[in-house]
Amino acid sequence: MQTGTYISLALYFVLMIAIGLWAWKRSTDTSEGYLLAGRNLPPAVAALSAGASDMSGWLLLGLPGALYASGLVEAWIGIGLFVGALANWFVVAPRLRAQTESYGNALTIPEFLANRFPDKAVALRVISALIVVVFFAVYTAAGLVGGGKLFETSFASLFGDIGMSDYMLGIWITALVVLAYTMVGGFLAVSLTDFVQGLIMVVALAVMPLVVMFGEGGSAGGSLTDVPVDGFLSLTNGLTLIGFISAVTWGLGYFGQPHIIVRFMAIDTVAKVRPARNIGMTWMGVALLGSIGIGIAGRAYAERNGIVVEDPETIFIVLANLLFHPLITGFLLAALLAAIMSTISSQLLVASSSLTEDFYKLFFRRHASERESVNVGRICVALVAIAAIIIASDPDSQVLGLVSNAWAGFGAAFGPLIILSLTWDRMTGAGAVAGLVTGAAVVIAWIALGWNAALPGMDQGLYEIVPGFIAAWLAIFLVSKATAGSSDRPLPA
Repeated sequence: MQTGTYISLALYFVLMIAIGLWAWKRSTDTSEGYLLAGRNLPPAVAALSAGASDMSGWLLLGLPGALYASGLVEAWIGIGLFVGALANWFVVAPRLRAQTESYGNALTIPEFLANRFPDKAVALRVISALIVVVFFAVYTAAGLVGGGKLFETSFASLFGDIGMSDYMLGIWITALVVLAYTMVGGFLAVSLTDFVQGLIMVVALAVMPLVVMFGEGGSAGGSLTDVPVDGFLSLTNGLTLIGFISAVTWGLGYFGQPHIIVRFMAIDTVAKVRPARNIGMTWMGVALLGSIGIGIAGRAYAERNGIVVEDPETIFIVLANLLFHPLITGFLLAALLAAIMSTISSQLLVASSSLTEDFYKLFFRRHASERESVNVGRICVALVAIAAIIIASDPDSQVLGLVSNAWAGFGAAFGPLIILSLTWDRMTGAGAVAGLVTGAAVVIAWIALGWNAALPGMDQGLYEIVPGFIAAWLAIFLVSKATAGSSDRPLPA
């Protein structure tokens, strides 16, 4: 790598730390300030923060890698995600923004559920917090794997031999930079860095496929027929019914992702949900098209120029290093770091908030001061990060595989629960607990038994979110019917 690349990356890191320090001065004195930025996020910041924290490194590593390896058929994952995200903005966003405030000004999803169903408050807070911490440790690990792969591929020569593998060094550097601004600046720092990172990501995703196809030395002049694989550009090549269901049902996961829906809770007012939705969905559409384009055009470029890409998930990194001026390469690699770090920071903060609000204050220091709560939250951020580093230490880990497991766990455990708690006034606390436990248990069992698809849409296994989501929905409905008449609070009029 050349000096220009390092300059671009250094400027990126300095900007992220500067935002964290600025946010530290603005809104970290109270729990609401540290965990939700005082519920004052403008629509654009909330929208791009939700998008950037959602998309993570899989958008520049996992999805292009799947398309590079298997062709356009993998685009069904992106299509399913777009539809699911749109439904999430319509169904969940306005209701969650209003109801989390009306039900005791809840600062976390577990706290909202406890306030919504007070007869099962402790059980809901503890179980949901456990699920949040466990699955976010796995999800955060997926981001760190991306950081490890990026460093192993591009940055190793900068540090030389220091007695640690390039992969692990990348994991530690990624984790430490994220910890620096997340622990200091809280939710406001995370949201503002997400906004900047979202802008960087979408520019990189829009530019790279065009340069690969039509730039000097690109696969253009530009034909994609250089790809020798039959059916590579077909949306249906080799696609089975189970594979199709597994791919498009990724969209179901949106309803239950705490690090995404918490952005809805922080939007300035309910009226600003609509402009935030429009901004967020436009950003997502461009980003997904760019990601798909990188995978397809990247395969054509590699075939035409005889380039061997050993790990398909590194195609973005390979193209960045081959086709661009060092300053631009630094910008593109910063975009990849932005995708990774924006999601890690959001996940660490949400997991930390659950440990602080739903464990520490619930069982140990119910009347802890605001300053004590914020400091405990910072410690919890570090603890979850350490757990994620341990999980990510296997260099054979696949970004998309880890993301798919965590995404399914959250989607099945929280998806039906969030939708029904916001829309069905006959839902009971017992039904909420049943859905939470059933969704998580079915996903874990499905994975343990090996019935899931390693990469949904490619293999014959059924993606674990499908049975988990259905089982959780049925559990909520049936148990709520059986326990009707309990003292749970109705939905606001």
